[in-house]
This record gives sequence, structure tokens and C-alpha cells, in this order.
Amino acid sequence: MTLLAGVVILQPNRSSNFDAIDFAIGFNGISELKLCLSTLSDEQEQFIEMFERLREDIRTIKERDPAARNHFEILLCYPGLHAIWIHRVAHFLYKQRWYTTARLISHFNRWLTGIEIHPGAKIGRRIFIDHGMGVVIGETSEIGDDCLIYKGVVLGGTTLEKKKRHPTLGNRVIVGSNSTILGAIAIGDGVRIGSGSVVIRSVPSGATVVGVPGRIVESWTPEKEELDFEHGNLPDPLSDIMKMLLQLHNKLEERVKRLENQAEKNRSH
Repeated sequence: MTLLAGVVILQPNRSSNFDAIDFAIGFNGISELKLCLSTLSDEQEQFIEMFERLREDIRTIKERDPAARNHFEILLCYPGLHAIWIHRVAHFLYKQRWYTTARLISHFNRWLTGIEIHPGAKIGRRIFIDHGMGVVIGETSEIGDDCLIYKGVVLGGTTLEKKKRHPTLGNRVIVGSNSTILGAIAIGDGVRIGSGSVVIRSVPSGATVVGVPGRIVESWTPEKEELDFEHGNLPDPLSDIMKMLLQLHNKLEERVKRLENQAEKNRSH
């Protein structure tokens, strides 16, 4: 944050400090600075790495949310971002076996953001929890990189035994609003889970899952790294069945009418 403050102070002619903060977060010179300074101490390297991770988190939201106007707004007004940052602190303490302190921080995290993440959960990079109210992520959950999670999502367990009991999500997974994923199952890379789905079995990479219980309605090999945000294009098997039944109904009505007309003609003769 020292670099951030310095940039704000050194930009007196800018129209707004928001622009200066945007400049600091978008500044790409830190990697070059790290390369030039070959005698960095471990603490300095850790600080630079931490700052790069924070910038990465903010840029991820800026790229994926068209409602985000600037980096300063993201920094202050995105509870999903705050939840991830606080969880990293709690997870670090959890790994150091400061279990109660980690749980207290996690509890504060839920109070502040409405997002409950157990400090034991393992979460990857560039995770975006959008409209995160009601999200619950259990202790043995694992989430890969570049995942998108909407409000009301639950990654829950199905056993009381102290073992792996929560889901593992791969990379670039999209989990729609109010979806529930239960048990020690694996969700492959590039999977899309429709809103309101309940997933209780493992899902292969590239699949689209909808319904209760979740059913695979579409599969493909994910070749591109970008997330597919076209949630409106998710297949709806129930809607497809209804359309098929309506088509059969219309065909039967036409056939009955033809048979009735033919019967009347036969009677008239």
C-alpha cells in the first residue's frame, strides 16, 4: 500500500485520486522492478508477491464485471473481494494451527460480507464471488483458478466423518446462483452449473449441468481459457421436453382432424 499511497501523492495534476489508484493497480512495472532488484530479501519478495496478488484480484473483477467503473470502487464496494482477502488471512492461521483465531476471523468475514468460508478451504487465484450473499464454502472444499461463483452457492459435505467431505472444483468453473454441490465429488475444468441445480455426483470437464438432481445436458472439450458468461444459453432439458410434447400434441390434433374429416366423407357416400 506504500506504493499506492506514493502514486496518489505524486499525481497532483490528476483530476481525481481515483484515477491515481487505477493507475497504481494497473501499473505493470512491479515485475520489471523485481527483475532489476536482484538482491531482494525474502520479506521484500513476499511483499511484492502479495501486492501483485492483490492487484490481480482487483483486475479480475474489473475484467469480468461491466458494472465496475474503477478500481477504487472495487476496492471499497465488492464484498466478494473482501471475503477472499480475509479468508487468506484465516487460511494462513489455520495452516499454522491457530484454529480458534482462524475461525473467529472467518466468523467476522461472514458478518462483514455475508459469505461464509471455512478457514480450512483451499481457494485458487482470480476467484470472483459475484453478489456473494449466502455463499457457503465448507472446510475441505477446494476451488481451482479463474472460477466464478454467484450468490447462494453452497459447497457442502455429506458425512460427519473427519475426512475429505466437500467438493473439489477445477479451473474456470461457473456455479450459478443458489446452486448446491454436495459431497467429496470432483467438478472438472470448464464446467458450467446452472442456477438452482443440486449436484451430487462428479462432473467431467467441459460439461453443463442443470436440474435437481443435476444432470449433464451438454458436453464439449474446453479449448479456450476464457469463461463463458452466456448463462442464458444454458440448455434447459425440461423446456425441451415441453416443446417436444407440444409438437406431438399438435401433430396428434392434426391427425385426428384428418381422420374425422375422412370419416364424415365416408358417411356422406
